[in-house]
Amino acid sequence: MRVTKRTNIAIRILMYCAAHSERLVTKSEIAERCNASENHLAQVINQMGQLGYLHTQRGRNGGITLARDAKDIWIGEVFRVLEGPVPLAECFADADNTCPLVEACRLKLALVDAAEAFYRHLDAITLDALVCDNLPLLHIMKSFSCGQKSDT
Repeated sequence: MRVTKRTNIAIRILMYCAAHSERLVTKSEIAERCNASENHLAQVINQMGQLGYLHTQRGRNGGITLARDAKDIWIGEVFRVLEGPVPLAECFADADNTCPLVEACRLKLALVDAAEAFYRHLDAITLDALVCDNLPLLHIMKSFSCGQKSDT
């Protein structure tokens, strides 16, 4: 199973916001710290706002912050919502399925079970668990802000 770029960026955004929970953060600083284009970030931020994970404030003093406490954001839920029903193999797609084994193949069931195990594992992890007391991550997330090096 491969995580989509959108989900990868969404998790980076959430972790960045959690690391800076004391203030609003900007799209440009997330782009700089998380190595993502501002254009792609804007799309993901908009979706995450609509899904209730982020609060966005427009304007000159605007920015982004978590819409929920990091302890209330479950990574499995985020993955499920963003990844959606992505076909793991050709046989999962109703259209364009040319596999002649589909009626007898047991691999499809095995893949469904594996994907569910993947999500179940992530269901036990909160955003807070990814960020809280993770000093190496916090150092990366806070070592530069808007192009300025900090004292740490």
